[in-house]
Amino acid sequence: MQKILIVEDEAAQRVLYETEISEMGYEVLLASDGVEAVDVVREQTPDIVILDLMMPNMHGLDALRKVLSINPTIPVIIHTAYSHYKDNFMSWAAEEYIVKSSDLTELKNAIRRVQSDSTVGH
Repeated sequence: MQKILIVEDEAAQRVLYETEISEMGYEVLLASDGVEAVDVVREQTPDIVILDLMMPNMHGLDALRKVLSINPTIPVIIHTAYSHYKDNFMSWAAEEYIVKSSDLTELKNAIRRVQSDSTVGH
């Protein structure tokens, strides 16, 4: 079973995403900020990371850089309420950039795309 790390500082959002994504058949790992996310990537080696940007302790783009320095091939989906970070050079390192919505269809489709891209040729 593939592991997805969800990095989200809002507890209610974490629970919602955990429920929805585990129903898709993934093992879900959780982190409440970028510092915790980096630790989880080191210890648990998730297959995909879903990363919020505006978080306490470490901005998501800093966490992205550190996660990719640990595992440069891990697919990261940026999932944020802020569309303007899409123009930030660092965000280009992510596989997908999804602006948060109450409808999780776009996020779920991004997970499927990233997951199928990462299994091609394996």
